[in-house]
Amino acid sequence: MLNLSASSIVLIVAVSLFTAAAAFLDLRTKRIPNKLTLPMFFAGWVYQIIVSFMYGWEHLGSAALGFLVGFGLLFVLWFIGGGGGGDVKLMGALSVWLGLKMTLSVLFISTLLVLLATCGVVVWNITKFGMRRTREKYLATGKTPVGTVVRSETRDDKQKRRVMAYAGPVAVATWLVLIWNIPQFEQQSPSAGPAKTGAVQTTGEARP
Repeated sequence: MLNLSASSIVLIVAVSLFTAAAAFLDLRTKRIPNKLTLPMFFAGWVYQIIVSFMYGWEHLGSAALGFLVGFGLLFVLWFIGGGGGGDVKLMGALSVWLGLKMTLSVLFISTLLVLLATCGVVVWNITKFGMRRTREKYLATGKTPVGTVVRSETRDDKQKRRVMAYAGPVAVATWLVLIWNIPQFEQQSPSAGPAKTGAVQTTGEARP
């Protein structure tokens, strides 16, 4: 039976439900609404402030660094046209809750999942539809007929070329990271006995 602190339970439940909802909405509507990400973002800071009062201010620092990395990397990708604004806000909110170490793990695992899934989808499309149609579908390299007015690419155009919704891999990666850190959460629970020196209660990061 799991022996977790209240703060660890709040973290696991909140983050699991948030990523599940984001993945469902992204898959169904191709959007991750602000009414989901923004409340989670602000709630994450409240959570980290409370935890910092209880266990140490390193938690707030880890949340800030996690946000800087998670939001920052996705923002750069979005800025150069490599991602969606909803994905940026998703990682921004999630990283505040997870802290630096778990955010890095989620980014690594989700990127790996995206690469594997993308390769699989592209290979399947090439096998079924051929190289030319696959290239036109995902890379928008089709020729424009003479005399056709070229319009700027809209958000819907970009969405049609998405190989997969990013929130899905993020959700799976987050759940895997949480499961991996459960033994450490148990060790850091106050009811589990004397805490290890320098252990961090909620971010899954042990400090010397």
